[in-house]
Amino acid sequence: MTSLSKVAAERGIRYFLISFSDLRGVQRAKLVPAAAIDRIATEGAGFAGFAAWLDMTPADPDVLAMADPKSMIQLPWKPEVAWVAGDLMMNGRPVEQSPRRVLARQVERAAALGYAVRTGVECEFFVLSADGSVIGDGADLQSKPCYDQQSLMRRYELISKICDSMLTLGWGPYQNDHEDANGQFEMNWTYDDALVTADRHAFFKYMVKTLAESEGLRATFMPKPFSNLSGNGCHMHLSLWNSANRESDNLFRERSGELGLSRLAYEFIGGVLHHAEGLCAITNPTVNSFKRINGAPTLSGATWSPNTISYTGNNRTHMIRIPDVDRFELRLADGATNPYLLQAAVIAAGLDGITEHRLPGPRRDNDMYAEPLPVSEVRRLPTNLLDALRALRANETLVRALGASFVDAYVKLKEREWHEHHSQISTWERQATLDC
Repeated sequence: MTSLSKVAAERGIRYFLISFSDLRGVQRAKLVPAAAIDRIATEGAGFAGFAAWLDMTPADPDVLAMADPKSMIQLPWKPEVAWVAGDLMMNGRPVEQSPRRVLARQVERAAALGYAVRTGVECEFFVLSADGSVIGDGADLQSKPCYDQQSLMRRYELISKICDSMLTLGWGPYQNDHEDANGQFEMNWTYDDALVTADRHAFFKYMVKTLAESEGLRATFMPKPFSNLSGNGCHMHLSLWNSANRESDNLFRERSGELGLSRLAYEFIGGVLHHAEGLCAITNPTVNSFKRINGAPTLSGATWSPNTISYTGNNRTHMIRIPDVDRFELRLADGATNPYLLQAAVIAAGLDGITEHRLPGPRRDNDMYAEPLPVSEVRRLPTNLLDALRALRANETLVRALGASFVDAYVKLKEREWHEHHSQISTWERQATLDC
């Protein structure tokens, strides 16, 4: 394998950003001079785990981020720097609670069954003023602004910088649009193997925030930054391919199957639906997340987020949508989800569906917003983070697949966030109960 120092010399790279995702999905990094990269790549970049939101104490030894050369992304807007994903090690062993490691294990499980997992994500984000207080475009005021041409083109400088960067990197971006909320955008690029998509997802969030800052703006992937507007989703598309024939053998496609999908696809979907309550702890990982998936209708007339555990054809009001003959779309996740854990948890649930031959039940084609089904027919999603965390902890299948040490660390961290939130006194509470 070509050394990173040789690549640096060939491409004019002066620094490497050795990066990893913590349990909250925040990227942690060290900036390493190219002259030292071969030593760092061998020995690892050291991080104090307790200071990087891992479930460790100051008495634990450092974790070492081992750079994965295959993940290297040279920053198009700052080509003297290259971003590299790091795999965490401690005492010579992988850190099992590391999100990238959790995903790698699921990819390995799928490969052992003969499957290559391919995924794509649709990342929605708001562009705000520099202080994050208001939408960055004061003229973006339409009540139904989705696909608004004027608002899109007023953000041409930022959107084109991001898209040009993806073109330079060879990601295959194919469309950029103004989304359903004022100040909200979505940019799409071509699907790939799950780990590649997760690395690109992590980098995309960094790239969007960085380039927005260069324009004097602030980008946020927060699930629900404004109560009267649609939230930021992170829709995920997934298909399984024959690992022995990865270029042409999509195992989800079956010409004679319902909506063009195979039984294997429906078993995978059945697994995702079966484990949905526990999945929510990972796909919707913040207190704020549940204001998106359980939100009231917005100014545009809909939230475009699910509230029931159901699947459908080409219908955007359910948790799982089947838009075409070769994949399904999970509409549950939001912008706060950890790029690696999102993929890992969905794969784990789907593989269980295949192993246990779980079928998803009847397809629902109603408009879930205008004609909601009763709870006797479809299960409801959790209404808050604490319920989702309890569902994850109680889900023996997901705990076993994702790893007990990871689930314990993750739930412990998220329960702490819940209790911190619950200890705050909100303006609404004072208004509603000051005169009780």
